[in-house]
Amino acid sequence: MEDKKILKFKGRVIAKGNLVGEAIVSKQGVNTLATFQKSALKNAKQVYSSDQNNPDLYKKNLTGKILCLPQTIGSTTGGLVIQTICSMGINPSAMLFSQEIDSLACSGIILARNWENSNIIAIDKLGSKFLKQVESGDKIEVKEDGTVLVYKN
Repeated sequence: MEDKKILKFKGRVIAKGNLVGEAIVSKQGVNTLATFQKSALKNAKQVYSSDQNNPDLYKKNLTGKILCLPQTIGSTTGGLVIQTICSMGINPSAMLFSQEIDSLACSGIILARNWENSNIIAIDKLGSKFLKQVESGDKIEVKEDGTVLVYKN
């Protein structure tokens, strides 16, 4: 039986929680409007990324996944879009940022937790090594103290 390598990262807690799930990774900034809006407007049951400029995520299911990214980018509606998908229950289960979270994503996540009773988790400042080592499909464990464990084969 193969041993699994466990990588450990520690970040700053924005929205705490404990979770085990599957990573989906974007090596570039995630445009929240382009990524989530089409699914929200269609009242979809799941979010499939509609951002054709992000080959890491395009046409991939993000619902319930642990979205690993540097930051969100794009329109000032970013926070509202995150809050909206959380209110619909079609959001990623966590957003893990290698860099400092941007104010728009932060506001959307905090509003979703407080106004929509969403349990979305957010950790930032995980560092550049985090995005270099995590890959889509990896199993990730998030702890409420900001510890992130990545299980590699």
